[in-house]
Amino acid sequence: MQKLYISREGLAKMKAELTVLNERRMKVAVAIEHARSLGDLSENAEYHSAKEEQALIHAKIKDLEDKVTRATLIDDLDIDTSRAYQGATVRVRNGKTGQEITYRLVSPPEADLAAGKISVQSPVGKALLGKGPGEAATAKVPAGDLTLEILEISY
Repeated sequence: MQKLYISREGLAKMKAELTVLNERRMKVAVAIEHARSLGDLSENAEYHSAKEEQALIHAKIKDLEDKVTRATLIDDLDIDTSRAYQGATVRVRNGKTGQEITYRLVSPPEADLAAGKISVQSPVGKALLGKGPGEAATAKVPAGDLTLEILEISY
């Protein structure tokens, strides 16, 4: 069983989503029972729609339960804070444009580019891992090579 390194915030978010999905699952079960009471199931669109939603919810629940089971909090790990690892906030300068950008390195389920959270499995995330301030990281992105100078790392 492979560990999933995640922040407390990410784990709490997954648990909250799991709670919402379990509540939704109960409502869908009620909808299925109601649709069954309407009679012929072969041409019952409500029934088929509810069964499809139930299957999707069950798949999401199973996936989230697996992730929560494998979760290891990165907050509890003893890591070298002078280097960029998962959980780090990294301020970088784009080598071509000179623009400064701040990223937070997170696990894949926590990634949210709009919030500045990038996955450690993304090309930029992989390039930054293990690097320290003053070092350059080169990521292979669809637009070509992206060189980033690491300015600051914080946890």
